Amino acid sequence: MNSTFSSRLKELRKNKNLRQEQVARVIGVNKSAISSYENDLRQPSFDTLVRLANLYSVNTDYLLGQTNSRTIDLSGLTEKEAVIICDLVASMSQKNKKKNNL
Repeated sequence: MNSTFSSRLKELRKNKNLRQEQVARVIGVNKSAISSYENDLRQPSFDTLVRLANLYSVNTDYLLGQTNSRTIDLSGLTEKEAVIICDLVASMSQKNKKKNNL
């Protein structure tokens, strides 16, 4: 793959406060596989890539470095809650754009 994949994979795992063993158990591989993915020594199968994306609630394009856009899983929220989340994301994005244009 590339170093973007390995670094994103490691960052996502750490952001969720998970150990490699935990990730391995959840997605059905061994710990050495996770270590190899994070150190850019080995590439996951398509099925494993999809399981990793699902675990971290991102799309495979994000994991592969094809986009910087992450997805947000709004399932389980009411329509009103989903609107609040979308409004919050839009507000924060606008604030950051203004901040970066200073």
